[in-house]
Amino acid sequence: MDKLEVLKKSWQREKDKIALRGGSYSLIMTAIVLAILIMVNVLVSSLPTPLTRYDISAEKLYSITSNTKVVVNGLEEDVTIYWIVQSGEEDHIIENLLDKYDSLSDHIRVEKKNPDVYPTFAKQYTHERVKNNSLIVESGERSRFISYDDIYIREPNIYTFSSSTYFDGEGAITSAIDYVTREELPQLYLLEGHGEAELPSAFKEQIERDNIEINTLSLLKVDSIPEDAAAIMIYAPESDISHKEKDLLADYVKEGGKLLVVAGPTEDGILENLYALLADYGVKAHEGIVVEGAREHYAFQTPLMLLPEMKKSEITDPLIEENYYPLMPVSIGLTIDEAAAGGRVTSLLNTSQSAFSKLAGFNISTYEKEEGDIDGPFAVAVSVESGQDGKMVWFTSSSFLEDMYNAYSSGANVNLGMNALSYLIGEREAVAIRSKSLDYEYLTISDSTSFMLKVIMIGLFPILYLAIGIYVIIRRRRLQSEAV
Repeated sequence: MDKLEVLKKSWQREKDKIALRGGSYSLIMTAIVLAILIMVNVLVSSLPTPLTRYDISAEKLYSITSNTKVVVNGLEEDVTIYWIVQSGEEDHIIENLLDKYDSLSDHIRVEKKNPDVYPTFAKQYTHERVKNNSLIVESGERSRFISYDDIYIREPNIYTFSSSTYFDGEGAITSAIDYVTREELPQLYLLEGHGEAELPSAFKEQIERDNIEINTLSLLKVDSIPEDAAAIMIYAPESDISHKEKDLLADYVKEGGKLLVVAGPTEDGILENLYALLADYGVKAHEGIVVEGAREHYAFQTPLMLLPEMKKSEITDPLIEENYYPLMPVSIGLTIDEAAAGGRVTSLLNTSQSAFSKLAGFNISTYEKEEGDIDGPFAVAVSVESGQDGKMVWFTSSSFLEDMYNAYSSGANVNLGMNALSYLIGEREAVAIRSKSLDYEYLTISDSTSFMLKVIMIGLFPILYLAIGIYVIIRRRRLQSEAV
């Protein structure tokens, strides 16, 4: 009996030793694992933000495009981005975006400026009201102020009486970096002297945002087109150009120049000398105003408000892909002679076969076709390429870029105009970045699908879990009974 007790005690001591060794081993391994985790955490926290955060947002709010990387990687000058924000009011999306710019290049430095500490700092750069999370981009003698309202853009929807919100942080910052570091900006010359209208605010703002400088030009005062002209624009003239001006513009295009024309019908009819620029390439402008006969090709129950069909081209493809519909109000009809020599003409916007041109023009009294009216179909926008890399883009409505019609088209009109300008001047990485929608996209399902999901989630799954639970309990009791 004593021997048995001795064996039990010896076995217990051995068991305790084994347990102690096992516990010590577990403790040591736990300490090692914790040390490794701490080291990994410290290492990861020291890595650049782009390597430690993954963007899973639908609109890629926390990512930057390859266009920005091309602009930033090509920097040769230092750029400072001042972040004007009070402590505790930082916008986390802007903060994340600035971290990415900071990590992309040694030439970029982000510096936070608290307006409570530096109340007059922003006044050196702008006289606008400076909201929290506004930015100032500076390099050398140049700077650009980016308001918070230019980062989060709200656009009204006239159909739903609501507004949509877009995030344009990357586009605004990259455009500003391109502006402050670029030695020479593209020069756009606006023709004057013929009653031209002022550029609509939305279109003008987009031109300036794309770092294109706007100048005015009177061909009556010069003997040639300025050499630094990236393009010339003629916007909504009320009177015709002279023969001399027509010859200057025609030679300019033939020698490689770029011309953007937005010119519709006037009270005096067609501007003969101006439209003679198109006639040189086999494009004929017809008298009157285009009336659309097909209901699906005009808007607001007004056959003068054309919804033309877009033809595939470098200018229209972005709108076609996004299902946008430009609106062309009060337009001249064009027809193209395919056999004409002198250049390549591409139709961009076409009416339906039912369209016709009302010779009554602005004296129109009915939308019905009358004797003498000219049968369609017509083109209301064309692009022309001459043999020496010269280009023209022509829109036959003087008012399609106006803010009202642009709002009616949900921004498609200004986008179309900017696509034409980019086609002429040449698209650059800094101006190719588009804003990102912040609106929620809701999943819409039918009533039958909704009922089926309710049955599955509320009825089927709970019954299934209950059945599994009952089975497990019965099985355990059966095993216990067999063991006894």
